[in-house]
Amino acid sequence: MKPALVAVSFGTSYPETRKKTIEAVEKKLSQTYPSCDVFRAFTSNKVIKKIKEQEKTTILTVDQQMQQLIDKGYEEVYVQPLHIIPGSEYSKALHQAMRYKNDFKKLEVGRPLLSGIEDYQKVIAWLDLLAKNLDEDEALVLMGHGSQHSSFTVYACLDHMLMEKPIFVCAVESYPEISSLIERLKKSSYKKIKLYPLMLVAGDHATNDMASDDENSWKSQLERTGFHVETFLKGMGEATEIQELFIEHAAMIMKGKSNG
Repeated sequence: MKPALVAVSFGTSYPETRKKTIEAVEKKLSQTYPSCDVFRAFTSNKVIKKIKEQEKTTILTVDQQMQQLIDKGYEEVYVQPLHIIPGSEYSKALHQAMRYKNDFKKLEVGRPLLSGIEDYQKVIAWLDLLAKNLDEDEALVLMGHGSQHSSFTVYACLDHMLMEKPIFVCAVESYPEISSLIERLKKSSYKKIKLYPLMLVAGDHATNDMASDDENSWKSQLERTGFHVETFLKGMGEATEIQELFIEHAAMIMKGKSNG
């Protein structure tokens, strides 16, 4: 029997962005590793429930997927998370998977996108491509999800590494906050802002908290401050460069370098 390769993400109930991001990465994993059977799992029970209600489709949790692989007789399993940071959702996936370590001859769990200095450098190289055509009075602002997990510092680290560039990182649910960034931007010469999600998919947060006309959205807050704002609802998973980073991380677990 082939080895199983499970792509795990938080998930999204937005079918269009799911196809462009999660499905795109899964397809690339299948093309890169034809010797593996590729499966999907989500870590968000809320998203799983919503998809079940709206699309009559059942997405498995990591726990359920592991049980199903045991039932199907798989002996070699690789789990590649599609999470951006090693936060609470990644930890959830890791711990659920590792409960079954003794049920397989081999079980390896990969790392999320931003795990080491080389990951940061490669993501920054991709961000440089996004920012290469900015005018002198334009800046790129990225919306990260944020986390109550200790790894919330990933966003601050990335923002610090971008200090000499017209690129800024904020988070919806932790630090750095958009209010602090607005104060920084007010002291700058920037007049135009391009807003992008620093998330795998362009789902609820990107659509509502970032790009909507709601008075509390980042777009609205920046516009009230006097900036001209342009929003881009493109998840990171759409970018070939980011897809390749996940492929590289999967290659590491194929070689036995994992968290497991």
